[in-house]
Amino acid sequence: MAIAQNKEIKKIVLAYSGGLDTSAIIPWLKEQYGESVEIIAFAANVGQGDDELEGIEAKAIASGASECHVLDLQEEFVNDIIFPTLKTGAIYESEYLLGTSLARPVIAKAQVELALKLGADAVCHGCTGKGNDQVRFESTFAALAPHLTVIAPWREWDMESREDLLAYLAEKNVPTTASATKIYSRDANLWHISHEGGELEDPWQEPTEQVWTWTKSPEQAPDKAEYVELSFLHGELTTVNGKKLSGVDAISLLNNIGAEHGVGRIDIVENRLVGMKSRGCYETPGGTILFKAYKGLETLILDKMTLKYREELGHEFSHLLYDGRWFTPLCGAILAGANALAQDVTGDVVLKLYKGTASVVKRRSPNSLYSEDFATFGADDVYNQKHAEGFIRLFSLSSRIKALTK
Repeated sequence: MAIAQNKEIKKIVLAYSGGLDTSAIIPWLKEQYGESVEIIAFAANVGQGDDELEGIEAKAIASGASECHVLDLQEEFVNDIIFPTLKTGAIYESEYLLGTSLARPVIAKAQVELALKLGADAVCHGCTGKGNDQVRFESTFAALAPHLTVIAPWREWDMESREDLLAYLAEKNVPTTASATKIYSRDANLWHISHEGGELEDPWQEPTEQVWTWTKSPEQAPDKAEYVELSFLHGELTTVNGKKLSGVDAISLLNNIGAEHGVGRIDIVENRLVGMKSRGCYETPGGTILFKAYKGLETLILDKMTLKYREELGHEFSHLLYDGRWFTPLCGAILAGANALAQDVTGDVVLKLYKGTASVVKRRSPNSLYSEDFATFGADDVYNQKHAEGFIRLFSLSSRIKALTK
């Protein structure tokens, strides 16, 4: 990537959230590249909530941006990223449903497209030099528009804390609603909300209830279980409780149902791409229901070796997503493989939601490989138990040979 100081910068498209970091970035860019530089703020609506986006255009202009573009990317987020990933079964380090990672490709792609449309010289982000997001954004920039200069203020300026940013904004007379008392760092979208910081920085400290903002605690969840039915056709979600919904509406509905029953909370210590460990608490109510349902249907349909291979694809894809490699040939290859394996994933699944759990209790499919005749312990005409002897002798032949040679 080009270094910003090595060429004249006239127009910059900034990934803008309206938070403290990006509010400080706008005047800092003016300071670094001159008052004449044009800074276009770009905000992506990926389902983080109306409160997060309210007044964001005015806020960007007040901070010194020449204009602000707010793009609704929710449908693209769901149909181009979330649902294809669902088919892979990708779960990072066995627990994390990749909520932050999933949103970054669609946001960074839209930022690049806006920069190219407006004839910008550079793109800018507010990711820290310690995190994964800098890699995700910049890998997308490299894949889609390598000629654009990338500006990463957190790797360049000398500010190090929230207090430093607040003091800088006060010095520049930039209004902000942020304060030094913020405890947690959060990231929200249609798929999830993440929480870091505060007491979570001590892995021996149990998260207090103030960490969680979306889901009820299992203790406060209803005492009566709720059942939800999902239907799939060739791996695609078609209905929720018999009702056909758009992808965005389906996930929103499942979020509401799951959150009410305390579904989707996890507390993990994960391995960041940059080499350090971090602790995060994540809430993914609708996503948890979807993954449980899809896996429940797969177990009915895919044979042993096919399911094993799909699980291998999911493991590889979870790292690909986490590491920001969406716009790569490997991504396309894995998605193509997962889509091929999903062609038989058709059927219905019923889940029971109760006190923080989502359990598959019913499943059916026209492509089911399950046969009650084969599975029964009673007498049948389809399986001769004597045949197992020869199978076992062949299956264990290498062990037998090894033992005989000693």
